[in-house]
Amino acid sequence: MTPEEKAATIFNTTFVRPAKFYISGFSNIPHVKYYYVFLCFVYIITVLGNSFLLSVIYLVKTLHTPKYMIVFNLAFSDVCGSTALIPKLLDTFLFDRRYIDYEACLSYMFFVLFFASMQSWTLVTMAYDRFIAICFPLRYHSIVTKPAIAAMLLFSWLFLVSLVSLTVGAIDRLSFCRSLVVKSFYCDHAPVYRLACNDTSLNNILAYVAFIVILCIPLILIALTYVCISIALSRIASGEERLKASKTCTSHLILVAIFFLPLVGTNIAAVASSIHPNVRIINSSLTHTIPALLNPIIYSLKTEEVLISIKRLSKRNSICNTIKK
Repeated sequence: MTPEEKAATIFNTTFVRPAKFYISGFSNIPHVKYYYVFLCFVYIITVLGNSFLLSVIYLVKTLHTPKYMIVFNLAFSDVCGSTALIPKLLDTFLFDRRYIDYEACLSYMFFVLFFASMQSWTLVTMAYDRFIAICFPLRYHSIVTKPAIAAMLLFSWLFLVSLVSLTVGAIDRLSFCRSLVVKSFYCDHAPVYRLACNDTSLNNILAYVAFIVILCIPLILIALTYVCISIALSRIASGEERLKASKTCTSHLILVAIFFLPLVGTNIAAVASSIHPNVRIINSSLTHTIPALLNPIIYSLKTEEVLISIKRLSKRNSICNTIKK
């Protein structure tokens, strides 16, 4: 038997794929169940708010524009991301079902990471929309078209599915022969692959690649678009026009800050120094849930177009009810 064959035989006999992982969650926090009840209410409001927005965009034909294609995609990602995370989280900790099957853990990880990354790149697409609207207003309708936005969103979906599949799939090559306790509130990528007892260098590289692609590059692109937007606004002579144009960006900037700053801060703190697991869990869980709750309120339901559309829908429904009577 060759040395390579011997090494393969040894690896096969020692390779351990666990039946289940144990999700630890918070440690030594009194009355922590109230926090999970809070997340339950956040989930309910998130689903109601985003579903209402999706219904309005779908039913009102005047909102079938490239801008609201992006808004629709963000609302859909918010609903799916919250649904991938919160119900299972509540089941895990409120009902104390902390053991999770190996395959279910990887699926859980995939969907949470994928929809979070989709939210990130949808915010980039929104920034692109604002960039063209302010920097090239006369060419906006010829550049930002339905096919162009559909192509951008479709590319994001396909590319991110591939990246997250590769990142999560690489965990399947690991052997878990030590602790099976995941020190997080869900099957988070880093807390899971760090439990392995064989070489995790590939997983570490993929974690950095995912961090750069999902968080760093989108944040840099958004920052560049707003530098260009600021330059374009400074050239507008009328203060009133400048204020009107800048107002269209304020809501988007709030969403960007709410989504990116806690995630980037937590990841940098985790790499640069030791961060307490409880702090990481609170920060990560709020970052995964609060933006999805606030997105429709901050960006969409306050805009004049959506408010007018809601009024039209309510009038249409009242007329229909009157006719039926």
